[in-house]
Amino acid sequence: MRSDSHDFHAIIQVVNDALQSYLSESKIGEIKIGNQVPASNLADKLQVKKWISEGGLNSQNVREFLDPYLKHSQRMHHPHYIGHQVSVPHLASGVSDFIHGAINNPMAIYEMGPSAAVIEKAMVNWLLSKVGWLPHGDITEFSDIEGNGTGVFTHGGSMANLTALLAARAKVSPEAWNEGNDPDVIVIGSDVAHYSVERAISIMGMGKNNLWKVAVDKDERMIPDELEREIAAARSAGKKIMCVVANACATSTGLYDPIEQIALICQRHDVWFHVDGAHGASALLCPSEKHFMKGAELANSMIWDTHKMLRTTTLAAAVLFKDPNDMLGAFQQKGSYLFHDKENLGFDLMPYTIECTKAPLATKLFWVLAAEGEKGLSDFVQGRYEVTREMHDWFVDQEDFECPYYPEANILCFRYSKLDQSNAYQLNIRNNLVTKGNFYITSTEIANVRYLRMTVINPDTDVNHIKALAQEIRAIATGLVH
Repeated sequence: MRSDSHDFHAIIQVVNDALQSYLSESKIGEIKIGNQVPASNLADKLQVKKWISEGGLNSQNVREFLDPYLKHSQRMHHPHYIGHQVSVPHLASGVSDFIHGAINNPMAIYEMGPSAAVIEKAMVNWLLSKVGWLPHGDITEFSDIEGNGTGVFTHGGSMANLTALLAARAKVSPEAWNEGNDPDVIVIGSDVAHYSVERAISIMGMGKNNLWKVAVDKDERMIPDELEREIAAARSAGKKIMCVVANACATSTGLYDPIEQIALICQRHDVWFHVDGAHGASALLCPSEKHFMKGAELANSMIWDTHKMLRTTTLAAAVLFKDPNDMLGAFQQKGSYLFHDKENLGFDLMPYTIECTKAPLATKLFWVLAAEGEKGLSDFVQGRYEVTREMHDWFVDQEDFECPYYPEANILCFRYSKLDQSNAYQLNIRNNLVTKGNFYITSTEIANVRYLRMTVINPDTDVNHIKALAQEIRAIATGLVH
């Protein structure tokens, strides 16, 4: 393929036709959701060595690569995709990726990507408005107004959590950037906090043992009284509490920590409160669901992954701050070729992000909103939450299935309980199910009990698909016993 507009147009036409067929087949749902083969075999099918050594990919032969590539990809648009918390993206979001792939505007420096920078600022403000951190002006008011929050988009929730924790460290230990960590600085989080929190602490050089974990209840929600005790214990031991991290919602269960109670405890003890809202913050869009996020407006910082429930392609996560001054402390470096006095018609995001050559991530969300509007996104989130509860009700009516809790979001844990109660049995069911390729689900443990787990994130998945899933599970389960 030559890097010129004529050949570009030709190859895009071929790719477009292939994707149209791929998406249509996926949405109909009569094809297998996955076609897993060993990696070495797949490399042969893709002719990886040939293309790398010889080149020559063009509009005439691109199907030689693209057809096996799509055949062995996970079909996210298949209604039987109910696996990980990864968006089944709105196709409008993919348009933004296409545009960026062609024009390649890194936008951490305004003059390098003005349009993308404007969109990101507007999308940050839109998210802030849903939290309650944009009380003055509208989403295209870009001047600094006292009382308004701020934020930035990052490549994923892990990087967003790291950014928030760096800001929290700067507040409690401002000398750490230059002098290294104070060994008495700790973070307090749920016993089932997302692994990215522990990872961030280790990346920051604090050591994962400086994550003090708060006990959870039987459904793995943080217990406020236990948080009070952990704070008291930390203070008695002479520790400096960098922040408290709450789940909204937990990855394993989709259940929300009691955010308002935690927020009030943090206020009382003058502790930074961070909400890991990667998945569950999208409840803020729904009048009937946003009560799960009550108290988030009292936090100091929050993350929100749009590539989970807001239908964008991966990755696009926002880290939001109630007080803009808090974000200023996260990074304290200078680069004379980047940070200098200049006439600037917009705003540079460089001082607030890990990434220097920053992709226009927020345009992914803009395109979804431009296609669906706020109500369209709200209806999607609401619909996925509601159908998950219908699925729960159907499962508990079956004699051979059980659910450990009533779902709050679109994550549902369940298990086949008729023939074998062991954890290994549930895991075998899941592995056999994925190998067959008709459905894709995951698995998790709650209080040391293994469950099958689904994330109802596809707009086309309904209870009838879950009934078909149950039938396949029953057949697999019977086969495992006999």
